[in-house]
Amino acid sequence: MDALISAAFSALVKVGRLEVITAKGSRLLFGDGSGIHTTVRFRDAGAERALLLNPELKTGELFTDGRLTVEQGTVYDFLLMAMQGAREASEPWVLRLADEARVAATRVFARNDPRRAARNVAHHYDLGDDLYALFLDPDWQYSCAYFEHPDQSLVDAQLAKKRHVAAKLLIEPGNSVLDIGSGWGGLALHLAELCGADRVLGVTLSTEQIERARRRAIEHGLAERVTFQLQDYRQLAGRFDRIVSVGMFEHVGLAFYGEFFRAVRRLLADDGVALIHTIASPDTPGPTNPWIRKYIFPGGHIPSLSDIAPHLEKAGLVLTDLETLGPHYALTLQAWRRNFMSRRDEAKRMFDERFCRMWEFYLSLSEAAFRTDDITVFQLQLARRRGAVPLTRSYMEERERLLRGREPHVQNPREADPAPGSDPLPG
Repeated sequence: MDALISAAFSALVKVGRLEVITAKGSRLLFGDGSGIHTTVRFRDAGAERALLLNPELKTGELFTDGRLTVEQGTVYDFLLMAMQGAREASEPWVLRLADEARVAATRVFARNDPRRAARNVAHHYDLGDDLYALFLDPDWQYSCAYFEHPDQSLVDAQLAKKRHVAAKLLIEPGNSVLDIGSGWGGLALHLAELCGADRVLGVTLSTEQIERARRRAIEHGLAERVTFQLQDYRQLAGRFDRIVSVGMFEHVGLAFYGEFFRAVRRLLADDGVALIHTIASPDTPGPTNPWIRKYIFPGGHIPSLSDIAPHLEKAGLVLTDLETLGPHYALTLQAWRRNFMSRRDEAKRMFDERFCRMWEFYLSLSEAAFRTDDITVFQLQLARRRGAVPLTRSYMEERERLLRGREPHVQNPREADPAPGSDPLPG
């Protein structure tokens, strides 16, 4: 078994220093000794066999179960080293064929109908607000922030994200806005409070999120202009001047992309503008990581541009702007991971040690994927006709500057990222 482990990690780890302690107690060294130094241990021979046979699924399972432990460094260090090596290595043709087969199966068998979509959302988003309060910013933004400089705080970067999204939407006073996948309501409230939207409807399938979103609308004095409904996007009617969806498209399911974009076109005013913000693959279509799909986001799929483009064309939507924000999500996840780890004991009291290992792995794997450009973020600006947006992109900076001037400067300690042991974030 040691020989198989040695062959696998020798092909994978070229940079850094990885020490693997096998179930028999052998110590195997890999890499050139530079950069990251980390040590992992297999607790039993079955763990070794499992990882070698199915590393994408079993690495997370073994770490969660305590059968693969990290004795020097962090699991993030280990995953980053492995993913950097995998990015450089050429993928055998048989694995590429297997990936293509899994994508094809997803198109056929992934039935993300409204009932199953609601169940999938509840699996992740209805774990309880106290969990998310451990690592999110005070506005409960659970999607990629927009870092105007690398040292920007998470709080400011999430505000910059809302500003960036609003600028692309070209919100005008009196506009009606639909927010598909509105989460805890922060973006919907921002569009009404600072951008002048007259009527904002946020829809979500999360019972936990909608309760807080509705309370927040009342607290902000916006309950008459901002409403939230527990509703599937397919059930909506009416027309909206602007449509926005941030961090929801990943849950639509590959087999339902056509239905999603047909709904966007049907609900969008003739001169309307839509913005879809989604995690995406920068490469050719591939399957979503099986561990993430099984344990974190069931029913999810990370799209490539070629997954999306045909459905835009068939729906009669024009792609008026496309931006990629992958490095911004790496910084976002770094902040979330550090916040979570600084308050890990609180998470353990809410759940248990196994849950904490699972979420440490989830945040670490996600950050490593964005660091290595394995995945990215697309912001797709859409319209029914090209003339709905200005001729050049200069309007984005102009609008962001105007919106920045409207933002109140809140002078309190919570402007900084949550400190270790701090009270749960206010809603």
